[in-house]
Amino acid sequence: MKKKSQRLASLVSMLRVQGIMRVSDIARQLGVSEMTIRRDLNELQKNKFVDHLHGKAALQTSQLTGDYGAEEAFYNLSFESAKMNEEKKRIARHAASLIKPDDIIILDGGSTTEKILDYIPGEMALTVVCYTLNIVTKLPKNEKIKILLAGGHYHPGVQVFESPEGAQFLKNIRAHKLFLAISGVHPTLGMTCVNNFEIMVKKTIVESALTKILVTDSSKFGELKSNFFAPMDVLDMIITDTGISGEWTEIIKEKGIELITV
Repeated sequence: MKKKSQRLASLVSMLRVQGIMRVSDIARQLGVSEMTIRRDLNELQKNKFVDHLHGKAALQTSQLTGDYGAEEAFYNLSFESAKMNEEKKRIARHAASLIKPDDIIILDGGSTTEKILDYIPGEMALTVVCYTLNIVTKLPKNEKIKILLAGGHYHPGVQVFESPEGAQFLKNIRAHKLFLAISGVHPTLGMTCVNNFEIMVKKTIVESALTKILVTDSSKFGELKSNFFAPMDVLDMIITDTGISGEWTEIIKEKGIELITV
């Protein structure tokens, strides 16, 4: 038992440092079989400590005590992008269809908002406001697209730039549409994110857009993270997949928010 607890602690430490690892690499470094590591990861995933998907693993959030230690939330954008990939593509495709020529749009950071760029027509004239590396590097090489990037301290896990100056830059922007990402949403406790450094920028972009559109897969409904940034009531539209429950459909309808399922 002691040997297993030490192995789990080592596994968590490795993921904390490297962010995302292959199962084969973990097994090699710990000197055990891949089957053993998969069992360990399944145990940690069951306790919502680790995400284990397609032969890779990353820390999620620690809700455990004792040998594993108490951990803060961990989010890795590259790993998150692999989850519910087909659903996110459908959501992104519909979101892109709402964008009109000469629109000013704000693209929040996240794995679903990034996919919107795959469906924007290549020659569309557009102003894109962003504050994350994944968005700005994926934007089409199109002279008709004007890019406004808020800078600051870079957080590699979520690829976010944040600073008071960046938030002030975003505060002075006015946009037709915001495509917003979340880590969790609760009917009374509102929309939440994983990291507290995201709060300022998310509050700012919500206030800077005429139409506020949440783009998220159905797994985020009912999830609650520690950092609140806005109530659901600020939203004009939610685009999600057909996996959303009937209960949540009613909640959204009662709040007067337009719901699109794809």
